[in-house]
Amino acid sequence: MAKKRISRSRKRDLDEPDEFITFWTKLFGFASENKVQLSCALGFIVVLIVVIAVMAFFSNKAENKAFVLLQQGMSKYQTILKNNGPDKAYLDVEKDFQLIIKKYSGKEGKKLARFIFGNMCYNAGYYDKAIVLYKKSLQDFSDNPFVKNLVLSSLGYSYKEKKDCSAAVKYFEIIASMPENSIKDEALFNLGGLYAEMGDSAKSINSYKKIMSEHPDSVYIEIVKERLGG
Repeated sequence: MAKKRISRSRKRDLDEPDEFITFWTKLFGFASENKVQLSCALGFIVVLIVVIAVMAFFSNKAENKAFVLLQQGMSKYQTILKNNGPDKAYLDVEKDFQLIIKKYSGKEGKKLARFIFGNMCYNAGYYDKAIVLYKKSLQDFSDNPFVKNLVLSSLGYSYKEKKDCSAAVKYFEIIASMPENSIKDEALFNLGGLYAEMGDSAKSINSYKKIMSEHPDSVYIEIVKERLGG
């Protein structure tokens, strides 16, 4: 069987595997500097982060139909979201994203589409659907710690919205257990609140104290001081 010829542009892609990780590192750094916004509107902000990633990093890959459809879907979603809200936006683009996910198996565009669609479900209040998509995204991005952390956090927030404290704790604990993590203090902050809701004041206080001792520059410091009684 004759070998398929690899184009020069494709060779460049294969020779530069770190570019994607470098780009996500920069995005994740931006996200870590804006934790308050992430905490207050996780789904919307994460969607915007991924939109930027798609437009900036994949702008030279317009030949990839999956990414073309993904960008079109995101543009459509943002327009409807602005004018009609998250529920209407989700309903109007659902078929578009399902098409990308089903038709382009194995493509990077499919992976991003699934994660983005999960955030759309989250924004619209369809937390069970979001959780299913996020869990698949964990597998998709298992070798990319930056995106994986975003997915873990998204799962934590989704279960938190469902009032399933024990499940939410599971995902925030994974983030908090990592030695180097830009959103570790955010995970600890969520754990402090969740443990309190579950009646475990000792763990709640311990989580807040870790923020005080390990993350003195955290945006949550003042809130933590109030919760610890000054």
